[in-house]
Amino acid sequence: MIITLTGENTFGRQRELQRLAAAFVAKHSDLALERLDGEEADFARLRAALTSLGLLTSQKLAILRTPSSNKQFSEKFEQLLDEISDTTDVILVEPKLDKRTAYYKLLKSRTDFRDFPALDANGLAHWLVAAAKDRGASLNPADARYLVERVGTDQQLLSNELDKLLLYDPQISRRSIDTLTEPTPQSTIFQLLEAAFAGNSKRTLDLYAEQRALKVEPPQIVAMLAWQLHVLAIIKTAGDRPASTIASEAKLNPYVVQKSQGIARDLSLAQLKKLIGDLLRIDVASKRTNIDADEALQHYLLSIS
Repeated sequence: MIITLTGENTFGRQRELQRLAAAFVAKHSDLALERLDGEEADFARLRAALTSLGLLTSQKLAILRTPSSNKQFSEKFEQLLDEISDTTDVILVEPKLDKRTAYYKLLKSRTDFRDFPALDANGLAHWLVAAAKDRGASLNPADARYLVERVGTDQQLLSNELDKLLLYDPQISRRSIDTLTEPTPQSTIFQLLEAAFAGNSKRTLDLYAEQRALKVEPPQIVAMLAWQLHVLAIIKTAGDRPASTIASEAKLNPYVVQKSQGIARDLSLAQLKKLIGDLLRIDVASKRTNIDADEALQHYLLSIS
C-alpha cells in the first residue's frame, strides 16, 4: 500500500495521516513505524526507509514528508516503486505538487492519491455540521455558517471551537456560539460595512468598537475596508457575470463574492468612487497629519449609514 496525501487543506491532510498512522500502530506497534523528512534526510536514507524490511515486525510503515524536496528522490521515484517490499506500507506527504511533473503523474497513477483541497466557507459549514454529528452533537447549517463567519476559516481553530461548544451544550446554538467564541477581525469587517450600508448606525459603531477592542488598529481597518471596496468595485464592473465567474476571473473566494453582491447591487459607481476617494483621504491624512484616525473612520462609516 502506497498512499499520497496532498493538498492545501493542512487540517484534513494531517487528520488523515494521524488516522492512518494510529490504525497501523494499533495493529503492528510503533516499532514498525518510521518517519523521515525529505528536507533533512539524504537520498540513501529515504531509499532505505522504503526498501528495508522491518526487524521486529512482519509489516512496516514508512511516512515520508515532502520527499520531493530531495531532487534525486523525485527523479528516481519510478525505480523506487519497483523496489518497495510487499511488507512495507508507505505514506508520502506532499502538501504542494507541480501537476506538470512526471513525479506528480507517477503519484497520481501508481499510488492511492488523496487530495485535500482548501475548503471555502460553504465547505467548512458542511464539514462543521458533519463533525458535530460525529462528535455526538447537533449543529444546523445556518448556525454552522454563522460560526465560520464569526471565527474565520482556519479549520483547526473551528475544530477547537466546536469541541468547546459541544462540551458546553451538545445542542449547539447561535446563543452558545456568541457566548463561547470570540469574533476574528476578518470575520467582522464585512459585517461592519454591511451594517453601515444597511443604515444601522448603532451596530456600525458597536462593530467598530469591537474591532478596536480586538486591538485592530486604524491602519488595519483602513486596509480591510479598502479590500472590501476593491471587491465591490470588481463586482460592480463585472456586469451580469455570475458570482462563480467573477470569483474565478478575479481570483476571489466565491463566498466573498456572493456575500458582497447584495451591497454592490444597491451602490452606484459614483457612490463607490466617492467612498474609495474618501477612504484614501483618511489614509493619507492619518500618515501625514495628526488627525484622530478613530474619529475620522467612525465619521466615514456613519456617513455611509
